[in-house]
Amino acid sequence: MLGVVIRKKTIQWLQSDDCSINELLQYIRTKGALRETQIEAIETYLFLKIKGKNKPLWQLFSEGLFNTQTDLQKFAYRNVKSVNFMDRNPQAYALFDFASQPNGNKQLIPKLANQILEDHTSVDYEKVIKQIFYNVNYADYLMSLPMGSGKTYLMAAFIYLDLYFAKNEPKNPNFAHNFLVLIPNGLKSSIGPSLRTIENFEPSWVIPEPAASDLKRNLKFEILDDAKSSKSSNKVRNPNAKKVANALKTPFANVFVVNAEKVILNAVDKLANFKIVNTDEDGKKITLNRDDEDYYENELRNLISKLPKLTILADEVHHLAGKSPNKIRKVVNMWNENGNITTVLGFTGTPYLSKAEIIPLTEKEKLRVSEITNTVYYYPLTTAIEQFLKNPTVKIADNLSHLDIIKNGIQDFQNQYGDLIYENGTIPKLAIYCSSIANLEEQIYPFLQQELKINKTEILRFHGGNTSFKLPKSNEIQFKSLDFASSKKRYILLVAIGKEGWDCRSLTSVILPQKSKSSSKSAIVQTACRCLRQVTKGKDETALIWLNRENAKILNEQLQKEQNTSIEELNRLNKVQRSPLVERYNRMELLQLPKVDFYQLRIKYQAIEEEATANTTFKLEQLFSNINKYKKTALTTTTNLDNLSKGAIAILNKTGTDLANFNHWLKTIAKESFNTITVKMLHEFEPILKNIFNKITFNNSDFNKICFNNQFNHFQIKSKIRLAFSIKRQLQTSEETLKESANLLIINKLKPIEENDKIYPNEIETAKILELGTKNITAAEFDAQKTEKIIALTKANKFDEIAAVATEKLTTAIEQKDKSFHILPYNFDSGFELNFLETVLNFETFK
Repeated sequence: MLGVVIRKKTIQWLQSDDCSINELLQYIRTKGALRETQIEAIETYLFLKIKGKNKPLWQLFSEGLFNTQTDLQKFAYRNVKSVNFMDRNPQAYALFDFASQPNGNKQLIPKLANQILEDHTSVDYEKVIKQIFYNVNYADYLMSLPMGSGKTYLMAAFIYLDLYFAKNEPKNPNFAHNFLVLIPNGLKSSIGPSLRTIENFEPSWVIPEPAASDLKRNLKFEILDDAKSSKSSNKVRNPNAKKVANALKTPFANVFVVNAEKVILNAVDKLANFKIVNTDEDGKKITLNRDDEDYYENELRNLISKLPKLTILADEVHHLAGKSPNKIRKVVNMWNENGNITTVLGFTGTPYLSKAEIIPLTEKEKLRVSEITNTVYYYPLTTAIEQFLKNPTVKIADNLSHLDIIKNGIQDFQNQYGDLIYENGTIPKLAIYCSSIANLEEQIYPFLQQELKINKTEILRFHGGNTSFKLPKSNEIQFKSLDFASSKKRYILLVAIGKEGWDCRSLTSVILPQKSKSSSKSAIVQTACRCLRQVTKGKDETALIWLNRENAKILNEQLQKEQNTSIEELNRLNKVQRSPLVERYNRMELLQLPKVDFYQLRIKYQAIEEEATANTTFKLEQLFSNINKYKKTALTTTTNLDNLSKGAIAILNKTGTDLANFNHWLKTIAKESFNTITVKMLHEFEPILKNIFNKITFNNSDFNKICFNNQFNHFQIKSKIRLAFSIKRQLQTSEETLKESANLLIINKLKPIEENDKIYPNEIETAKILELGTKNITAAEFDAQKTEKIIALTKANKFDEIAAVATEKLTTAIEQKDKSFHILPYNFDSGFELNFLETVLNFETFK
């Protein structure tokens, strides 16, 4: 719900003068290593981090960051009091503004919008907003990208970007120093290995050198999957806890990957009332505090909570939200109490809850929410297919047994992809998802060998095994090696594996021939879409999905619910047609352009301290002794108008009407120091300052008040007093002139660009320029040669009269040195001319 609004706000921010990261984003786009969806997600993330200051979503929502400026007056006819209330209450306005946004022909949340309009006093706005965003007091954001769009690389990008900003601003609390990647319990074997790609991510794709290489050298990556050597947990016997304990010694650039269940307390609900009794060295009983309790209950979780400025990245977060949201939330909330949580980032391809949540609006009205509400970025599956995923064809089998579905699916796969080899050397693969291990081993595996005559060297079985069927360890190695060119496996038989996190780009086809035993309908979407990952960047690739009717029905329902699409629409999708690429050429060497010399002036500043202390008393006494140096004598002359050059001269030593007060004078000195000197510090030297004050003031008899003597330069005196509190330093500088040189043009490796009507020169002119360069001739000579070619061609075809006109035009052009001459062929309509180059091209094409 919120993702669309945040995207609009992000774009507005990027286009504003307030945005400070445009240069960095331009660098990322120029690098061209990331997909558009990954860059958009980065833009959204930095918008929330910088513009939103990494605040919790409920707070950003309440402050109006996501407001679309709904005109409340158009609702005044329904309830003026509610409209006036929303004008005064930012939270009420924000909630109504969001609920009343258009969603097709309706409002986004009409029930909530109507409730606010009808009775604005019935809603506890802050409570509702907090409930919508799970009552968390830390930044908790979810990124929803479909399978194959590069969520793991996006995680790595976020990690490096946070470290980049944290390195530049170590005290900025909005950017993390350490990272924890949580994976769901049942997905360890498939997701865990893929997360190792974070180690292989090239940080220069998102941040410039030398910062990129420096951060990569400092990054410490650990997977916390070692088994304990003892049932009791301690730093020595729990190797996972030992890794975290070691990281606490250098708490920067640590990345940990851990199974979510390892950091969840088995009885987390009892934690608040749970007390452990231990004994001290004397045998006396002591009650441990909450931190000690947590340490003894789960040492790994306790040590993780002590990692400073920690960002948590939760992969496949819909599992964590659906299965055990309370446990995960309570653990993270407990960590947040230590003040160490920076951000919680979730990643999923299906941002929907398995069961709708109920949010009470009033005592009677309730709001049902099935979408994960902290989704800040959403990229549709259909758009991903149009842009970069394989384009699937979904086929549904009716009234066929599961073996017949497999047979037809394999034959279809062989017809379409039997001879295909991808550019990276891998061969297309087909995955068959079996309902059970027995079904795989006793029916499908023999069917492939005996009925379909498939060589067993092309078949790979992979499952968890049971008492009746066990697999050799080599099968797991072969499963992890499927995306290598050396793998010759084409048909992969799976049970309860490869539904999520399986990163096999050469997987081109999937068959779901039987009823799914999974309790999650989203698993059908995840399984069917396993074969959509792109193998070769920029290539239009296809995929094949075979389903029985039951699985097709579930897939269609989930596609409509989660992606607002259908199987029928998937089958109609086509790749977005991009404009042809036009090559660009570097002619710097040919033109032999000289370099431009310039000089850089380098100035080094070095401050040398001359005093160990400020010597304030001595300096103030010196000022008092020399106070008359800051005084000027005023003269007045009394004379007649007829003799202005002569008169009685009087010397004035005391003038001024500005009232003086010692304490006020001290406050002024402190204020003008920008509070580097306090009034309290000045009062420590009150006797000498009092003497100076008495010297520069006088008792004005006209007012019977103490006034400042304007004969003194009060600005300089106050300045000298402030300097008396500073250590005197001497600043030395050295200059160095450096001779440098630069090219007239900044040209590295020029990349092709999409063709458009604004490109200059166009393709024809570019070809002409390149030919001129290779032949080393002038434009006039080039045109003359082309004209001679036209004459030869026209003579060969007995176009004598055309040749005569061309010859005449050529002679005149050469005599007049005309580089843009035209010919007017005989028998053509008056006014129709052909450029020489176009004539050659058209004539040669015709011939």
